[in-house]
Amino acid sequence: MKISDAQRDVRTTFVGGYFGQLVSAAVWLASSATWTWHSPRGGILVLLVGGTLIFPLTLAALRLSGRRSGLPRGHPMNALGTQVALALPLGLPVALGAAVGRPEWLYPTVTILLGAHYLPFAFLYGMRMFVALSGILVGGGFWMAMTADPERPVLSGWATGVVLVVFAVLGRAFTRGEADPVPRPGGDGRMSRRS
Repeated sequence: MKISDAQRDVRTTFVGGYFGQLVSAAVWLASSATWTWHSPRGGILVLLVGGTLIFPLTLAALRLSGRRSGLPRGHPMNALGTQVALALPLGLPVALGAAVGRPEWLYPTVTILLGAHYLPFAFLYGMRMFVALSGILVGGGFWMAMTADPERPVLSGWATGVVLVVFAVLGRAFTRGEADPVPRPGGDGRMSRRS
């Protein structure tokens, strides 16, 4: 299989990152809302617990939309996808360590980690859009950490959620013309093309 074909499979299966980024945006916005209107501890809990559920919730959203919920077994991009998925949770101790001394750094630090997590998506999906998303999140997270207001540390959480919504819409738009093979209704095993 050519790399470009494998990348197209990832793009079409995951709709250019649309569902995953919408789920991630929902977690960030729910966390920020919880922090703002309930408690900082609750906001952190929503971000950490919700963050661990992003991939399963993305697969559920794909299924609910009638799409395939993943790449076929043995697909050459499965291993990279797994490694990319594990990168962010493995970096969370860094964010928690930073937040111990400077609580206002929690959201910006996780934003930086999220941006670094998105960089390999440029190869995985074959979409340069993820380089831009990575740069915006890493640069924005760094800027927000350096200018963080200890009275309003959650502003970077709100900003990250909004950026993710924008890039979800862009990812869907960039892949709109690509066809996705999905099983036909009726279970006859044949494939149809769907955009």
